[in-house]
Amino acid sequence: MISKEILKKVKRIEITTRGLVNDVFSGEYHSVFKGRGMEFSEVREYQIGDDIRTIDWNVTARMGHPYVKVFEEERELTVMLLVDVSSSGNFGTYEQMKGEIAIEICALLAFSAIKNNDKVGLIIFTDRIEKFVPPKKGKTHVLRVLRELLAHKPEGTKTNIQEALEYLTRVTTRRSVVFLVSDFMDEGYEKALQIANKKHDIVAITVTDPRELSLPDVGFIELEDAETGEIVLVDTGHTETRTTYSTVTSERIRERTRLFQSLNTDHIDIKTNESYVEPLIRFFRMRAKRL
Repeated sequence: MISKEILKKVKRIEITTRGLVNDVFSGEYHSVFKGRGMEFSEVREYQIGDDIRTIDWNVTARMGHPYVKVFEEERELTVMLLVDVSSSGNFGTYEQMKGEIAIEICALLAFSAIKNNDKVGLIIFTDRIEKFVPPKKGKTHVLRVLRELLAHKPEGTKTNIQEALEYLTRVTTRRSVVFLVSDFMDEGYEKALQIANKKHDIVAITVTDPRELSLPDVGFIELEDAETGEIVLVDTGHTETRTTYSTVTSERIRERTRLFQSLNTDHIDIKTNESYVEPLIRFFRMRAKRL
């Protein structure tokens, strides 16, 4: 039974994202994700300038003069949302938690997909596969996907991106556009990403809170790892401590970026203190230029 609170959240997110989809993202989405190829539409009489390779010889023979096959872009896509709901998503020092922003991004992408008559599927994961919703079309289905994300209570606390990607490869037979939404606080998933990226069009969306990138100078504080529960006492008043923290964090981000670039995996960086709309628009426009 879905609670009234969850239903209210679903409605709020639907209203918020619907405006963005109608005003901004529908056209951007359509121009970038064009479908799997071309499909036969009809035959018509040959016109000067038509490619002779499209002549339908069987119809031409019957009719006594040239006819050509007409093809249209095959628009239908499968969009898979691969969403990390591990405990580190329950963190945010601004208006929203990382996990809340991730859900809104998924809603925006899902509503953009159905507006273009595409299918949407969902894989929720932590250090295990928590939920799989097979791809389908339609607003009713997308609202179900959104309810699943909002109502889900994770069993795991840690993150295993490798397992999620391997599961995706097993259950998704046709080539799909896959949005992998996570804070990527994990390692050892490089090979799985390489394999999945050959079969699917993977777009990595990283959600980060600025406080995870640097420590404030506020003296002694206790830092808890949300995924392991480990608590560490840190002296943030010590300059070297803050510098070391920032250096390690920056290097982890650089390594992740190098990995995405080496595998030709598109990636979008989202910060909790900034609108996620602009980074998404930049991504769509950048990708459209490559087509």
